[in-house]
Amino acid sequence: MPPTPIYTSNTIHSSAFHVRYGWTGWTSDGPFPPLPDAAFFERLDLALEADGIRRLESNWSTRQIQIICSIKPTVSPVLFVARMKGRLRQAHTPVRFRRKISFRSIGENKRRQVEAYIEKQVTKERFVDKRFSELMQSFTTANSSARLDQPTETGSGRYWFNLHLVLVTESRMRFTDERSLKRISEMCDKVALKKAYQLASRSVMPDHIHLALRGNIEQSPEEIALTFMNNIAFAFGQKAVFRPGYYVGTFGEYDMGAVRL
Repeated sequence: MPPTPIYTSNTIHSSAFHVRYGWTGWTSDGPFPPLPDAAFFERLDLALEADGIRRLESNWSTRQIQIICSIKPTVSPVLFVARMKGRLRQAHTPVRFRRKISFRSIGENKRRQVEAYIEKQVTKERFVDKRFSELMQSFTTANSSARLDQPTETGSGRYWFNLHLVLVTESRMRFTDERSLKRISEMCDKVALKKAYQLASRSVMPDHIHLALRGNIEQSPEEIALTFMNNIAFAFGQKAVFRPGYYVGTFGEYDMGAVRL
């Protein structure tokens, strides 16, 4: 019988997030109708808000519809895509969408910037002890086989779902021994393998960890954060290693400045 999770959505209370998803849909039977009136978008926005989705920008043409949204971290890409199609129809869009869509996670920073930031964590800390700095550097890794610039292909479309996750230890307790740092690092790798995440960059610091990864599109950012938190707690004998919260942000090949519609 699996252990009872220490961290759940009900126990999380100190999270920060900047989650933005972009959706592009195409018509399957002729052009889209002209740009709807303000009342249409009022109905759409009201429906989306109930799903934890806030429309930021949209571009409407006869060929395609593009929408960028701010998302609560409890919304998975699969749920978001389903809600976008459903809510557009509910707001009275007289059109049939193609089955396949394009989904992109978007942030204020591009993928290379996020990965470089994580890889420089040890340098940024400027540890006085050179041997300890070298030890910490060994727990900062970049995985060249993780191609976060390439989409996850499914029957419903192409998904770029990239997350920067930060977890901070409870009471800022510090792990400075090699055994504990290795245990955290290895569990991060095991979780990524088991859950089909692509872990591109990892930095385990004495009192926090940074991860850049391609998530499972059926899981929300919060579910992914909880998966790492609970598995690392398990590795330490069901000890609450981290604060009951997290930071999660989306990123991709384009930043918000490039995709603003």
